[in-house]
Amino acid sequence: MKKWIRGGTVVTAADTYQADVLIDGEKVVAIGKELHAEDAEIVDATGCYLLPGGIDPHTHLDMPFGGTVTSDDFFSGTKAAAFGGTTSIVDFCLTKKGESLHQAIATWHEKAKGKAVIDYGFHLMISDANDEILQELESVIATEGITSLKVFMAYKNVLMADDETLFKTLIRAKELGALVQVHAENGDVLDYLTKQALAEGNTDPIYHAYTRPPEAEGEATGRAIALTALADAQLYVVHVSCADAVRRIAEAREKGWNIYGETCPQYLVLDITDLDRPDFEGAKYVWSPPLREKWNQEVLWSALKNGILQTVGSDHCPFNFAGQKELGRGDFTKIPNGGPIIEDRMTILFSEGVRKGKISLNQFVDITSTKVAKLFGMFPQKGTIAVGSDADIVLFDPAVKRTISVETHHMNVDYNPFEGMEVYGDVVSVLSRGSFVVRDKEFVGQAGSGRYLKRATFSRP
Repeated sequence: MKKWIRGGTVVTAADTYQADVLIDGEKVVAIGKELHAEDAEIVDATGCYLLPGGIDPHTHLDMPFGGTVTSDDFFSGTKAAAFGGTTSIVDFCLTKKGESLHQAIATWHEKAKGKAVIDYGFHLMISDANDEILQELESVIATEGITSLKVFMAYKNVLMADDETLFKTLIRAKELGALVQVHAENGDVLDYLTKQALAEGNTDPIYHAYTRPPEAEGEATGRAIALTALADAQLYVVHVSCADAVRRIAEAREKGWNIYGETCPQYLVLDITDLDRPDFEGAKYVWSPPLREKWNQEVLWSALKNGILQTVGSDHCPFNFAGQKELGRGDFTKIPNGGPIIEDRMTILFSEGVRKGKISLNQFVDITSTKVAKLFGMFPQKGTIAVGSDADIVLFDPAVKRTISVETHHMNVDYNPFEGMEVYGDVVSVLSRGSFVVRDKEFVGQAGSGRYLKRATFSRP
């Protein structure tokens, strides 16, 4: 059935204008002021922005970590994403040494099968760059459409890869048209500082931040950039948290190198003092990189405004405080790293960014949707409202004032790191490929309706 969205204001990365949108099946078929669609269902969008569905480039659903598993699976996680205005995610597929890439991907397909309520794709972790793996990458890209590869420079003896692995991955990515992503922290330095802290009896959550200083993030970011330049490849630095890393990305981009960066809402509005909350409450704020001193926030906002950083991902990696975060009582290294962010990503960026004049409304759309689609091979199918694009559309009321709380969120987790924060803006309805997932703030989607996204190879946006 056709849908005729009337009375809203269309917002893209380039334009803001009043227009109606006509949807036929899964696609946008017309945009204008004098549309004729007598056989269409009318959707009233008066007072709302019509936004392209958000694309979250950084999620961890149903992921094993630290002896436990993230509390959101592909059903609860994508449902919460939809309530936050996100209609596509790219989740991280972990690999194991000795296992083929296709085996790892099959495991992740099984996790999502019959559960996702919005569209999804995968990034692929590379932990070992032997000849077999490097050869297999060609068929992974051709058959799976996975065109982004993640290398961890941290989590020594668990996820961390060495510089040779990163360099070989960059070279192969250049040949195959893949975008390499790095978690940029110096894992060897972090390992040393962590052991030293524990030996001195420093076990509280705040020491998670003290043992992962910004200098270690800046150094690893610079090293990854240097290796990318040597390989003449392309690099995307995930979850940038501090000025040290921003400076190195800015310098590389000034040289014309193919370097991109992502930050996350938590680094824009929370700071290191949250890790020092009493009664082990600081454990709720343990993720990596850690929260930084508050002054870094303005550097990150400026980097988004000036195009030094291109995207905001959630790094959604939720663990319950009770029974999961509590595993680290008496030893901060045993606190599972991660937080529940997927649902509040877009509203925080709108409320704290657009409403306070730190970024424009069009930049907000670019950062949360369009640039992600371009970097990760989904544009123009995703990331904009245009004739021929998927009808992924969010009806967003910018005037609503509300308070973020665990009592009202839809994530499957027992706390919200932004608890009590007052924000402007609320998602009213969400369409994914022309079908409602959320309608008038009620969930109307179906488990398994989300479609796997095969993505195009990298092209410079």
